[in-house]
Amino acid sequence: MARAPSQHSGPDPPGVERPVSLARVRACLGAGVPAGRNDEDSVRRQWWAALATLQSEFLLPRRDESGIWLAAPLPALYEPQLLERLQGWVWAPQQLETLLNAPAPLLPGAGGGAARGAGTGFERLPLQADDGTDPLLVVITPALQVALCLDGPHQGRRLLVRFEPHVLSQVLALVHSRLAAEHRDSAERLHAVLRGMGELRSDPGLGLAFWPRLADRLAAMAPSVTLQPLVQHSPGDGADDVNSELALLEALTHEVRTPLATIRTLIRSLLRRSDLSALVRQRLEQIDGECSEQIDRFGLIFLAAELQKRPGRGNHAERTDHGLASTDLSQLLSQLQPLWQRQLARRGLQLEISIGADLPPVLSDPARLETMLGGLIDRFSRTLPSGGTVCLRLRAAGPRLKLQLDSAEARRRSSEGGDADSSRVRSVGPVLSWNPATGSLQLSRQATQRLFQRLGGRLTERGDSGLTVFFPTC
Repeated sequence: MARAPSQHSGPDPPGVERPVSLARVRACLGAGVPAGRNDEDSVRRQWWAALATLQSEFLLPRRDESGIWLAAPLPALYEPQLLERLQGWVWAPQQLETLLNAPAPLLPGAGGGAARGAGTGFERLPLQADDGTDPLLVVITPALQVALCLDGPHQGRRLLVRFEPHVLSQVLALVHSRLAAEHRDSAERLHAVLRGMGELRSDPGLGLAFWPRLADRLAAMAPSVTLQPLVQHSPGDGADDVNSELALLEALTHEVRTPLATIRTLIRSLLRRSDLSALVRQRLEQIDGECSEQIDRFGLIFLAAELQKRPGRGNHAERTDHGLASTDLSQLLSQLQPLWQRQLARRGLQLEISIGADLPPVLSDPARLETMLGGLIDRFSRTLPSGGTVCLRLRAAGPRLKLQLDSAEARRRSSEGGDADSSRVRSVGPVLSWNPATGSLQLSRQATQRLFQRLGGRLTERGDSGLTVFFPTC
């Protein structure tokens, strides 16, 4: 069982001049572990997969659990729910103090001392020359304790993930010594948070569950290059080519989403500062919005690729996921309207939403539906010229609710040109399509329809003139 360090636990700090280095923390994690044999690309892929596995499958399901996280040289956690409930410390390079070339430091903790973001977030601490720049993450909650890092020489790189209580106790002691030497207030806050969590319970089966799930994620996301047969496929072997394309697509979407999420985390830490000029704040909010929009967009592409690889992928009558629940679609649209208006405004478009009175709830998944509807509006609006208006209407239609998405510009263009834009759209594999006229890469019609089927809906599309989704009512 991992222990929170007492005020005198662990080795004595070597002094303010030479605090415990983060390289020493990594060495503690690597003690007794065989040397690595990876190159930089493969070990970075393992790192991103480990972060995704830890957050989505182990931390997020523990919805109300508080705790702490410590990271270097950038925030490793990127899920907003985790950043809201966990208290963090990040050792970051001093160069980040001049981010955006602002006359005043923009990151929490800039200027030589640790600073705390208002409400949630993390404290930023200076990264020293002997700390190294390999990523490090320590997460401590009452029921889950883990430390991850990368280390090793060129062509000898390795991912370290340690759950053992005695190793984590040593790590916490080293971290506490480092904080005590640099910023005693931070050390006292860390100690107080750990003490407030009470006795830590280490699950002995955590490591046994983590590694197979990490392997599954890596197998799904990594391009299968070395396993490709060198012989020519026969005409009936197209499924192997399709699965290879889908694996590559999943890998690319993951490589795009995760750095964007890290950028968004940094941006949101800056937005908590009170000394930002109006122009800087506006620019940061624009960056945050663009990052969120693209994270959701690539998340849908990832989900569509994953869905396409499953058996029965060509069956349009495929049954929906289990676990769909009563969803107030009227309320969901009202909540999302301000966000969609801001997104469309960046393209010079307006949004009009009309919702019928006293509409019943539908059967769907509200979390996925929110992302899917945003993706649908993005897909539809990319073909519209600046100055247009996107019209969204929700009405009753017998035992279903009918969600219509259209615009006067699209209807006029359809009547005049016979869906010319639609005829120019080209297929890019089984999931994506590309419109040369707009340069837009988006989900194909078939992939979009299948995603809505999994959410209990049925999508119909009238060329470029409009979209309709029918949802069953509860």
